[in-house]
Amino acid sequence: MPSSVVVRVPGKINLQLSVGPLQGNGFHPVATVFQAVSIFDDITVAITDDPGIHLSSTGKHNDHLPFDRTNLAYRAAEIMVRKFEIADGLAISLAKEIPLAGGMAGGSADAGATIVAIDSLFSLGLKRNEMEKIGAELGADVPFTISGGTAIGTGKGEQITPVLSRGSYSWVLAMSSSGLSTPAVYNECDRLREGLQVSPPHISDSLLHALSAGDAVALGKALSNDLQPAACSLKPALRLILDVGMDYGALGGLVSGSGPTVAFLAENEDHALDLVVALTSSGVVGNVVRASGPVPGARVVESV
Repeated sequence: MPSSVVVRVPGKINLQLSVGPLQGNGFHPVATVFQAVSIFDDITVAITDDPGIHLSSTGKHNDHLPFDRTNLAYRAAEIMVRKFEIADGLAISLAKEIPLAGGMAGGSADAGATIVAIDSLFSLGLKRNEMEKIGAELGADVPFTISGGTAIGTGKGEQITPVLSRGSYSWVLAMSSSGLSTPAVYNECDRLREGLQVSPPHISDSLLHALSAGDAVALGKALSNDLQPAACSLKPALRLILDVGMDYGALGGLVSGSGPTVAFLAENEDHALDLVVALTSSGVVGNVVRASGPVPGARVVESV
């Protein structure tokens, strides 16, 4: 049995996010199309003689990162320890590249990776759908970070169905220095919709057709996010970022999830590089990176 395992897990963007009306249970039904992209966190889980769960972090995006049970990775470890009666102490180290509160499932990804790591570390033999079910106890985005690729999410987003997606897509991600609270964005969405008839969530046929055909131009036109007006209302600079990216020839652009990361679809890698240069030199956003998708979900990359 190994004494430590490293799991690499991708961030996600929402190619579509359709948000239904607020329900009596306080949640909104959603229909979304996720795509896992090549911005990764590496999570190391090691057995330690020190009892309990010990969380630490290195890398980028550590500001305001909690190291107690308010961290989803910590809670994922708690659930696994309880479910499988693990007596050993666990040291969990997060090497973060995915931004927190950025609409890219930064916290959820770490939880998904922790589940995969503990399954491997203790040879539990869980199937991927069993790990996704455990992840659903922690948050709506966690199951997708385990499955990866391109998938539809329904319910709260936790019910995952793979989607046929041909080819690879070049993305440019404009990341903000400060995050947005998902509950705050949903509350603002409700405020903006007050008095309006809100339709049940649905998946766009044109978006699914674009993915199955591998048609980047059609995909760019089909990108949509019902939370984008709310995110832009809370962070008006997002509108300027979207305008600049589209002015420089992006095939499409949208706020990912609850934001504030803005994802632009490029024609190819060379066009993506041009977009990075244009966005960076515009001065409207500080951190711009390229990514490709789809990529696999959480996977063991090292076992010692």
